[in-house]
Amino acid sequence: MAIDFSLPPELETLRIRVRDFINNVVIPTEEEIDEDDRDSLVAGVIKMRKAAFEAGLWLPHMPKDVGGMGLTHVELAMVSAEAARARFGPFAINCQAPDEGNMHTLHHWGTDEQKEKYMKPLCEGRSRSCFAMTEPEVAGSDPTLIQTRGVKDGDDWIINGHKWFISGAHSAKFAILIARTEDEPEIPQAANTAFIVDLPSEGWTEVREVETMHGSTGHSEIMIENLRVHDRQRLGGRGQGHKLGQFRLGPARLAHCMRWIGQAETALELMIDRATKRFSHGSMLSEKQGIQWMISDSTMELYQCKLMVLHAAYKIDQGEDFRSEVSMAKHFVANSLNRIIDRAIQVHGALGYSTDTPLAHMFQQARWARFADGADEIHQMRIAQRTIRSFQETGSLNKALGDLPL
Repeated sequence: MAIDFSLPPELETLRIRVRDFINNVVIPTEEEIDEDDRDSLVAGVIKMRKAAFEAGLWLPHMPKDVGGMGLTHVELAMVSAEAARARFGPFAINCQAPDEGNMHTLHHWGTDEQKEKYMKPLCEGRSRSCFAMTEPEVAGSDPTLIQTRGVKDGDDWIINGHKWFISGAHSAKFAILIARTEDEPEIPQAANTAFIVDLPSEGWTEVREVETMHGSTGHSEIMIENLRVHDRQRLGGRGQGHKLGQFRLGPARLAHCMRWIGQAETALELMIDRATKRFSHGSMLSEKQGIQWMISDSTMELYQCKLMVLHAAYKIDQGEDFRSEVSMAKHFVANSLNRIIDRAIQVHGALGYSTDTPLAHMFQQARWARFADGADEIHQMRIAQRTIRSFQETGSLNKALGDLPL
């Protein structure tokens, strides 16, 4: 078995191109944007996106036949980590959540008509979307409990329900909506169906944008009352909503990890920069053992994050079962991100707690990582179950440990 962690020259060139684009285009444009002024925000994003398209750094996650860069998941990890070193980096190259996962979903499950109407504008950067699954009345980590109901009425479906924390819904042109349609499925996971909903639509009401740690933008509460959707808007087969969701969320979880690595590395760089420039009690902070331990712990964790993500991406590219590896990576990278940013804030002192550095905003966003796309505890439960099953069925832990040759 050959193990080679080096990048071919053309991919190393691509990585450098992405980093240069972030440093020379995205970060300067971010500094010009007034986020309280929608016109300024939109103009800034358009400017970055035009530059990314012209630079050939567009849709890294999608195949070339739909205008993407056609990268493998291993290659995508490299690009996404570099792009996420800036807040708007993923938006600039049109590889941001939730659109990124919705593009994959439509490409795999959509009809030709659905791809033309919904996926193509997403890929071209002319549209935004959302994925409406989570509900306030039931645990978001258990889709078999979904209460939103879809009832067949001739060629239409009439849907009623309540959704919340629907990221991107406020500005979305369409939603992929998950609703329960089957009363007595053979298995609980075969009760839900996915539908594409044009927005705005009668029966779909945005109640509010939920106030969160990072403000009141981005995550909407939705009331769905007698929403009528034609059967041709069904995405995939009846009862395949859970399967579709898991198909979407597996690689999407890893895509989050790729972006979180970029954020964690930025935080570590800021930590080291501060430590090597700040003098206190007779020496630079970087010369003090307590600070060195923070840097050391962060470096080791970031190294582990990169290895886990690269291996999980490799398994996806090889067509192997990647669920355990992605689950472990998602849990570990999310927690590492929180710890590394927290240490960086500590090294900066009061400055890190202020908004004069990006760390405060990064920390607000990072806390979300530990329950998005599956809470820590759900992933731990699944990891434990797979580890126990591996030992019981084979007498070995190898399958639970990534089938690694050691």
